[in-house]
Parts: sequence; C-alpha cells; structure tokens
Amino acid sequence: MKKLMDDETKQLNVKNKMFAQIERCKLDLQKDPTNPALHVRMGDLYLAWHLDIFNAGQYIDDAITEYQLAMESLIDSHEIYYKLGCAFYHKGDLDKAINYLTTALEKKNNYYEAYYMLAETFVKKAHFTDAIDAAEAAIICSKIGSSSAHFLLYKLYEALSFKNPKTKFKAFCERLKAIFLAPFDATARKNIANNLSYLRFLPLFLKGFYAIQVKDYAGAIELYKNATETAPGFAPLYCVLGDIYLSTGYFEDAITEYKMAIWLDSFNIAAYRHLCRAYEEQGDYNQAIEIYNKLIAMAPNIPDLYSNLANIYYIKGEFDLAISNYQTAITLNPNPSWTSVIAQTMGFVYQENKSDPDAAISAYQTAYVLTPDDIDIYVNLGSAFYDKEDFQNALSIYRQALEFQPHNAKIHCNLGFLYWGKGDTEEAMKSYELAIKYNEAYDIAYNNLGVIYLDDLGRVKKAIELFKKAVETNPNYALAHFNLARAVTIIGDKVEAAKLYQMAQDINKITGEIDPKDIADKISELFES
Repeated sequence: MKKLMDDETKQLNVKNKMFAQIERCKLDLQKDPTNPALHVRMGDLYLAWHLDIFNAGQYIDDAITEYQLAMESLIDSHEIYYKLGCAFYHKGDLDKAINYLTTALEKKNNYYEAYYMLAETFVKKAHFTDAIDAAEAAIICSKIGSSSAHFLLYKLYEALSFKNPKTKFKAFCERLKAIFLAPFDATARKNIANNLSYLRFLPLFLKGFYAIQVKDYAGAIELYKNATETAPGFAPLYCVLGDIYLSTGYFEDAITEYKMAIWLDSFNIAAYRHLCRAYEEQGDYNQAIEIYNKLIAMAPNIPDLYSNLANIYYIKGEFDLAISNYQTAITLNPNPSWTSVIAQTMGFVYQENKSDPDAAISAYQTAYVLTPDDIDIYVNLGSAFYDKEDFQNALSIYRQALEFQPHNAKIHCNLGFLYWGKGDTEEAMKSYELAIKYNEAYDIAYNNLGVIYLDDLGRVKKAIELFKKAVETNPNYALAHFNLARAVTIIGDKVEAAKLYQMAQDINKITGEIDPKDIADKISELFES
C-alpha cells in the first residue's frame, strides 16, 4: 500500500511541476507574445503533458496551435515542421503528419527524427513497405543514435517472419542493434523507461484476472476502466477490457477498446485479431475484411489470416475471393493437418457453390495427399465424383473408405445414394439398411430408403414406417414430413396429409430443403381431388 501511495505522490509531483512550467511560460508569452521560441516551448510542454500515460487530459490541439504560432516567424524551420508532424501523428491526423514530416525532410534531408516519425506514421496507416524504407533511411542519417529505428525494423520484420527463417534472422539482428545502441538514443531510453513503469500494473492485472475467473465481469471492467483513467497510454489495459466486453457480448464496447489498443500499439496482432472477431460477431463483415487486410499487410505469411478472411468472403457469398484466400492459405502450408482441412473447405466451395466438380476433386485430392487417413476426404471426394457422374470412381473411393471404417454409416448412406442413382435399387437398399444398422438415428438413410419403398416398390406401409422414423429422429426434417404426407395421401388420410404438408411448409421456410412450389402444389392437389 505504501509503494502505491509513493507512486501516486510521485505522479502528482510531476503533474504539478509540468503545470507550473506551463503557467510560467504563459506569463513569459504575455510579456513577449510573438516570441517563437516561447511558443515552441509551450507546444513542447503541451505535447509532453498530452503524451504522459498517467495523464487523462487532451492537450494536443493546444500544442498544434503553439507550433503554428511559432511557424509564423520560423517558416523555414525544419524543426517546426517536424514538431507539427509529431503533433498531428499523436492527434491521429496521419495524412497531415506525413505532409509536415515530408516538408521537414525537404528542408533537412538527413533528419533522423523526421524519418523515424515518418516510419511510425506509415505503420499507423498500415503502409509497411514505406515504413521499412523510412526506418532504413533514419538509420543512415544517425547510425549510432538509431536504436529506436532498429527496434521499429525489428517489429516490422518480426511480423513478416512467419515461416521465413531469413526474415526471422533479420529481425533478430535488428533487435540486437536496438539493444546495443539504446544508450545513444534518447527516444529509445524514454521508451524503455515507459515500459519499465508499466510493471506497477502487474498487481492490478492479477486482481482483474481473479475477478474474471470468478466471473465478476462488472468488477473487472470497473477495475480496468479506472486503471485506463489513471494511465490512458497503456495499451494492454484496453486489450483486456476489450476481451471482457467481447466475452460478455458487448461488441461495440469491445471494438472501441481494441481500436484504442491498436492506436497505442500498432503491432498488437492479438488486438487486430480480436477486433476482427468482434466485427464478425456483430455481423459487420465489411469492417472485419478491412481489418484482416490491414493485418495481412503487416503479417503476410500467417496462413490462418487468409483462411479466416476466406470464411468471411464465403459468408458474404463472394466465393471467388473466398477460394483465392483459401489457395493462399494452402500455399503457405503451416502443417499437413491444418492445410488438409482448408483444402477440403475449398473443395466444398467448388462443389456446392461453384458447381465445379473437377476443381473440387483436385482440392480433395490435395487434402488426401496431406492426410490420407482422414475418412471425411473419401466421403467428399466420392461425392464430387458422383456430381461429375463419374460413378465408377465414386464407387471405388467409397469402397476404399470402407476398408478403413467398415461401420461408417455415412459412407454406407452415400453408397446407397450412388447405387440408387445408377438404378441398382437392391444394392441401394442394402447400403441404406447398413447405414441405419450402424446409426439408428440416421434420418437421411430412413428417408431415402422410404422413398425407394414408396416410389420404386410401391410398399406404402413400409415407406410410412421409415418416414416416421426419419421424422422421429429429426423433427425439423422438412423433406421427411413432405414424403410422409405423400405416403399418407395414398392410403386416403387427406386430413393427416394436409397437416404434414403444412409442417413441411413451415419447416422449409427455415431449412429451404424443398422448392416451396412443390409443397404448395401438393396441398392444392389434396383439395382438388
């Protein structure tokens, strides 16, 4: 408790000292209102006060005003343009920041600080190639005092280094240079001091973590919100708050916190990821896509970013873009099992949404090469061959799958559908019966076998028995209700048939299994005959 009080007293003393400096500078300006050096000093004080992580005040506009007043007398000063660029950077007006920093470099082409801030600004705009160029230019301008630029390059290369040993090594080298040169770089020393000051929040994080574990979310939120008011410049606080809001369904609040975390730490990949998830949960897929693209620009070699982006495009019905991103994810190939799943997903999109069985077969075969023991690949590949009307290959695939799993109900069901399509009713019935034997709740097998008994064999009572089993195992199976109604109509129970058609119609509004016109026509036929 004493340590906490000491810290609070120290911060209060710092604020009082800064306030006194500002007041003294104001008095000097009253005596000499056109003195550019005083305006620069006042701007520096306002900017420093604004950037103090323990200060909740907003003084950036005051800093900008003072720098602009100074520029009236120092129109050719590279330093004034640099300071204005920094101020607009911290305000979030990045385009103006770039303009001022570029002007500063035009007036002094070996200006380390301007190149470094330009690199930081490009990072905020997700222009990472430009950021690397600016950081490298900064290092050329100040070799020994360039620790902060080396550290920025380290973070950029680290983000780019997934599955790339060469880039990983470059990142490692940049980090070493940043460490060795830190004593000669005032910006680096200040950043290190700020990071060390964050250790005081460790007890608070532990207390908040405990509150989350006991599901006291309101208490954790209050704790962390109070902490952000005390130290509004500490990015991890916003991340934790965002995570709590996200887990409790307050998506707008989560989005606000993640955005703040990203603003304070442009390389916070976890905050980017969670922001995407918050937008997805909210159903704002366009924003999620925009954030994923920024994240990919920062870390282009992380495969699951592309697969996640592909999933969003799939939900939006933009299948070509989904396929393109699935292909990129597969190319990056982090491990066989994961890549196999992505290849199968891409095959599904080709098969179901693009009606391209050849492309689907190719995708499934890629998955097979990666994970030949995955039974789902056989099921999907057989289905794709069936859609292509290549029944012999489909049959071969299903038989091969049964060698691995002879009691797999789904494979037997698919075989039944294949035999049925070929006109081999007897083999189809055997396969459906085996599917039911190995899975007594297999609604599709009951329904399809029922259709064979009804339409091919004319055994209505047996068909009704099977349709009832299908409905019993899956009450939301519109097609089974529809077929049961057809069978009941044949035995003359029109009232029951009408009820079943109505149920099929109601369920079908949600499931979309049947053409609604087919149900409407059947209902009309009931009352016309």
